[in-house]
Amino acid sequence: MAELTATLPAETKSAPKAVSAAWALLILNTLGSTGAQTVIPLPRAVIQLVTMGALMGAFLLALVLNLRVRIRPSAYLMLLSFLLLTSIVASVDLESGLGALFRCFRFAVFVATLWLLSGWWDGSFTFVRAHIRMFGAVLISVVLGLVTAPGKAMPDIYGGRLSGAVWPLTPPQIGQYAAVIAGLAVLMWLGKRTDAKSALIVVVPSLGVLLLTHTRTATLGLVAGLIVALLSQGLVSARARKVFAGIVLVAGFAALVLGGLLQAWFLRGQSTDDFSSLTGRAKVWDALLSAPRTGFEYLFGVGLTDKSYDGLPIDNSWLAIYHEQGFVGIGIVAAFLLVLVAIAVLRPPSLARACAIFLIAYCVSASYTEAGLGDASPYLLHLAVAASLLATGEAPAREKLA
Repeated sequence: MAELTATLPAETKSAPKAVSAAWALLILNTLGSTGAQTVIPLPRAVIQLVTMGALMGAFLLALVLNLRVRIRPSAYLMLLSFLLLTSIVASVDLESGLGALFRCFRFAVFVATLWLLSGWWDGSFTFVRAHIRMFGAVLISVVLGLVTAPGKAMPDIYGGRLSGAVWPLTPPQIGQYAAVIAGLAVLMWLGKRTDAKSALIVVVPSLGVLLLTHTRTATLGLVAGLIVALLSQGLVSARARKVFAGIVLVAGFAALVLGGLLQAWFLRGQSTDDFSSLTGRAKVWDALLSAPRTGFEYLFGVGLTDKSYDGLPIDNSWLAIYHEQGFVGIGIVAAFLLVLVAIAVLRPPSLARACAIFLIAYCVSASYTEAGLGDASPYLLHLAVAASLLATGEAPAREKLA
C-alpha cells in the first residue's frame, strides 16, 4: 500500500495534476465525521471544518483550472442538478431544521465542482487513478491506526471490526473504499494498464482490510461488480474469460471447503434473527414506511437529513431518498442510474466501459443496505468516475495551468 502512488503509470493524455488534487479534496469531503475513537482526539467541529474546507478548496481549485467554465454536457450531472433542486424545495420549510439548508449548500458546491471538472471527462483513466490513489491513502491511514493503536482500530463498539483510528471512519466506509479500489485495480491489470506487481500492491492489502472490516455489503458489491464487468469483456478478451473462470473456481472451492468459515464471517456472531433483519435495519425501514406523511412529503420528502430516522441510521439509499426527497427524488436517482447503464450498454467493449460497469454495479448492489445516492457521498463520486469513463471525444477544458 505504501507504494501505491508510485505504481500506476502516467496517462497518455495528461490532465493538470491539480485536477487530481481537486478530486482528492472532493473525496476528503465525503469521508464524514463519525467513527471509532481516534488515536489523537479530533473534535467533531474540527473534522467538519476540514471536510468543508476540502470541499471549498476543491471548488476553488476547479474554478481556477476552468475559468472559462468549459463543461461537458452530461445527463448524469444534469439529473444530479435536478436532484439538488428537489432537495432545496424539500428543505426550504426547515422541517428538518437549519441543517437541511447547510446540507443543500454543501450538495450545491459538490455538484458545481463536478460540473467544473467535467471539462476533463474524456474516457481516459485520469479520475480512476485519482480515485485509487486517494482512497488508497485513506486505507494507509487505517492500517497505520491498526498498527499504532489496535484497540482503538478494532473497538468493541463495532464488534472488533476494523475502523478508522487516525481519521474517524466506520467499518462499512472502509470496506467500501477497499472493495472499490481492489476491483478497479484488478480491471486495470486485466486491461494491461498496470502490471501484476503494481496491481497486487493495491489488491492484496485492500482485500485484507476488507476482510478485517467484516463488511458484507462491500464484499458482495465487489463480487457482483467484478462478475458483471468481466462478463461485459468476455466476448472480446480471453484474459477476462480466464479471470472469470478463475473466480468461479475459487468461489466454488471456498464454498465447499470453507463454507463454515464463510458462514461464520458473514454472520459476525449474530443470531439468525439479527441476520435476517439485516442487523435491525428492517425495523427502522418498517417504521419509516409506516410513518404518516403529507402529500408534499410523499412527492419531495422532508429535506436533507443526516440519513437517520428517529435517531437510527436508515442504511438504505432508496428509503433515505424517499424520506428526504420523496418519490420525485427516487425517480431522478433511478433515471441517472438507468442513463449510465444505457450508455454503458451502447458503448463498444473496452476497459473504460468495464471499469464504469463495475462502479455502477457496485453502487446499485450497495444501495440496498447503504445510504448515499441522494446526497454528496463517495457513491456519487464513484458514479461520476463511471460517467467520465463513458464520455467520448476530446475534453473541452484540456488547457494546462500557466
